[in-house]
Amino acid sequence: MIKTVAIQGVKGSFHHIVSEQFFENQVSLIECLTFDRVVDALITKECDAAIMALENSIAGSIIPNYALIDNYGLHVVGEHYLDIQHNLMALKGQNIEDIKEVYSHPMALLQCKAFFRKYPHIKLVEDKDTAEVAQRISEKQLKGVGAIASVLAAEIFDLDIVAHSIQTIKHNETRFAIVKRKNSEVPQNEINKVSLKFTANHKRGSLATILNVMSDCKLNLTKIQSLPIAETPWKYAFFVDVTFERYSDFDKAKSIINIMAEDFKVLGEYKNAKL
Repeated sequence: MIKTVAIQGVKGSFHHIVSEQFFENQVSLIECLTFDRVVDALITKECDAAIMALENSIAGSIIPNYALIDNYGLHVVGEHYLDIQHNLMALKGQNIEDIKEVYSHPMALLQCKAFFRKYPHIKLVEDKDTAEVAQRISEKQLKGVGAIASVLAAEIFDLDIVAHSIQTIKHNETRFAIVKRKNSEVPQNEINKVSLKFTANHKRGSLATILNVMSDCKLNLTKIQSLPIAETPWKYAFFVDVTFERYSDFDKAKSIINIMAEDFKVLGEYKNAKL
């Protein structure tokens, strides 16, 4: 049973919200300000699992997190999609004209750029975490400083929400991965999604051939992300998510791809949160 979970951020962060929604039992949190620290907590066995954001419907993939999962041999054991509503908050009694600087995570700032074009007097500053900025404003009573964070963060740190849902696109989702040191023991008949990583042979049509194998074996490609291989300039590894109705279809494709690809590994087998 998972009892302790590492998250990026502090209580009130979106990773904290995912922990509350995903796990049936109440879990203890290890709050980490970087994803490197999240992974360190997992591999040193300070926690049983970790939560890592992988992609956002507005800003796209968080590529360094794919590399962390791969480099440290972690396994995706589940996923969770969270509706992300960004809110501008500050100390009580302040309005948007009082705010001179807004600090938040780079992804949050990117998702809210259109809103701040209307307020050129506000300086945007990248920071490590959304909720941690809210915590800092509250603890240090910072006037003229705003945070972009969740409603939960405003409640926990007793801040006023100056503007609700300021993200550029109102329907804004982030996909989070639940990762462990080893693969989960999900019954095979419940597995309908797999995360893979492979390197194609460096010749014409090799990637297309592998993708055709997936299609022929009735796998539905839901995600493909390339990542440069540092040791080999201009060569790429591919991170792929596939869904399927029968595990036997994936098993067949895996056997073929394992022969065709230069480097092949299964990063996780789990239940698709979107089905």
